[in-house]
Amino acid sequence: MLTLDAREVERRLDFPSLIDRLREMFKAGCELPTRHHHPVEVPGQPGAILLLMPAWQVGKHIGVKMVTVFPGNGEKSLPAVMGIYTLLDGTTGQPLALIDGPMLTLRRTAAASALAATYLARENASHHLMIGTGALAPHLIQAHATTRSIRRISIWGRNPGKARKLAADLAGKGLPVEATEDLQAAAKAADIVTTATLSAEPVVRGAWLKTGAHLDMVGAYTPKMRETDDDAIRRGRVYVDTRAGATKEAGDIVQPLASGVLKDVVGDLFELTRGQVKGRGRADEITVFKSVGTALEDLAAAQLAFERS
Repeated sequence: MLTLDAREVERRLDFPSLIDRLREMFKAGCELPTRHHHPVEVPGQPGAILLLMPAWQVGKHIGVKMVTVFPGNGEKSLPAVMGIYTLLDGTTGQPLALIDGPMLTLRRTAAASALAATYLARENASHHLMIGTGALAPHLIQAHATTRSIRRISIWGRNPGKARKLAADLAGKGLPVEATEDLQAAAKAADIVTTATLSAEPVVRGAWLKTGAHLDMVGAYTPKMRETDDDAIRRGRVYVDTRAGATKEAGDIVQPLASGVLKDVVGDLFELTRGQVKGRGRADEITVFKSVGTALEDLAAAQLAFERS
């Protein structure tokens, strides 16, 4: 059985190939049972969570991502979130590969945002603003740079030192990156604004978005979290990765739907890739994309990584 660590997963999942693979998978579809969510008691520590996310294509592969969230791990100098992906043969059930879960998730999440941008961002988009400096940020920056001719990348974070360090690291790889401490000015100038934060309150105001901007929201993954305000939802045409996920889990979608600010989601990645809904229609419109992730993306990424063995 093949074992792929984080470094090997990153090497095998280059963004141009992974974006194309996700496009193919959303077009084809796969079986997506409801994910399992189990609370786990941890003696003397905060409760943990076990997540199981299965998906399969009939006659091809079965995949299951197992993720654990242990909030008390910080005291042990361990990540709070860990996981593994198991890929099985869809005709025999034979285990084929064990794949690093966190890196698989980082790569497929960034690729999904970039896939959406191929339909929703202006073709001449050249300035990308990254809000957030966590583990996902460098992958999102690199993914978007593969779909548009990005000539300027700005990074903003609540900790300016982390923003400067991330900018320096990416500049060392040849990307045109700079850190900024003026979030409002950067948001007003950017063609693509990406948010990947754990914010419970909006970090981006709709009034800041310029004509023709594309807003790409990746963080705030619970119904009580928000990365943008109602004004951004009112001004934009709203799309999601999956209706089933985003309309139940994402506060940036759930709250505006409940209040009536958002009447309906224009489309999801299934409909965009299949041509069932249109993406950007005019250069001057604002587009909004919200993702919460789906096991379909994990399966597509795992298949690609395995095939490259």
